[in-house]
Amino acid sequence: MTARTPIRRAARYSGWLCGYAAALLAANILTASFGMVPVGFGQRATAGTLLAGVALMIRNVLQDQLGRTGVVAAVLAGSLLSALIAAPGLALASAAAVAVAELADMALYTPLRRHGWARAVLPATTLGALLDSVVFLSLAGLPVWAAVPGQVIGKGWAIAVPVLLALLGRTPACASGRSGHGAQCTTGSPGDP
Repeated sequence: MTARTPIRRAARYSGWLCGYAAALLAANILTASFGMVPVGFGQRATAGTLLAGVALMIRNVLQDQLGRTGVVAAVLAGSLLSALIAAPGLALASAAAVAVAELADMALYTPLRRHGWARAVLPATTLGALLDSVVFLSLAGLPVWAAVPGQVIGKGWAIAVPVLLALLGRTPACASGRSGHGAQCTTGSPGDP
């Protein structure tokens, strides 16, 4: 182990933590600024929906990097950040949605992770996305069941695209045997070195 390894690891962790915080911050700003936007298939969702989905994805990478204790701290910090930056009427809704969705995501992701990253992240983030939508919309006083389809579609885009890109980025090296990582090709997350 070189002296640079701890520095690189700290930089990688910091990068993912900053990305998580930035996704939560941007999701709140977009929702407060633009309200509801089209997300496809004739549905609308809050403007921050896509970035809320990204935050769920990053949470899974953080768990792989920091462990459950580290990610619980990140989720609590994310909830506090959401409460502080959200528009006053959305602060409680945002903080509660982050806490409930991210902790539910972790509860499902943890046991599924041993079956591979994509097999864990897809159901876990889907559950987190649904809970995030229901909790946020309910507490924000928005029409829950009318808006959930759009919220799920928007977060689905945010979940599917990075997972697909991560899988595509790993497939050629794994298939050709060039990766040198063995089983890590099928179980590694985007945050793996």
